[in-house]
Amino acid sequence: MTAPAFFDTNVLVYLFANDEPDKQQAAERLYVERCEDGSAVVSTQVLQEFFSVATAVMKKVVQAGTGRLAVQEFAMHHCVQVTPALVLKAIDRSEADQLAIWDALIVESALAGGCRTLYSEDFQHERAFGPLRVVNPFLPA
Repeated sequence: MTAPAFFDTNVLVYLFANDEPDKQQAAERLYVERCEDGSAVVSTQVLQEFFSVATAVMKKVVQAGTGRLAVQEFAMHHCVQVTPALVLKAIDRSEADQLAIWDALIVESALAGGCRTLYSEDFQHERAFGPLRVVNPFLPA
């Protein structure tokens, strides 16, 4: 089995980004691949952020009903629950690595999910957080 891989919110948002066809195709390929091998991981934070961004920023493309259906689908994957203990770990990570709390919570959620890969364009490509490595799936090959 493929090692679990965490999807940051921005990668899921690009699934609906009709105005960015290259990024949309890259996100679709990656999402389908990880769904097929069962390695996709998200968190409750990612679900909330996705709905907020998709229905507010992309409201011409993603209506609330469509956003809800997407969240329902994403939640079928392994979903890390954001708990008070995870928030406290994220606070420590935020201070230690100079990250915004929301980014630190993404990192801690990925680690809690047993992930070795974090797909995101919001972190430095190839940055490591212990065993976790950031991969920007939108960089040219």
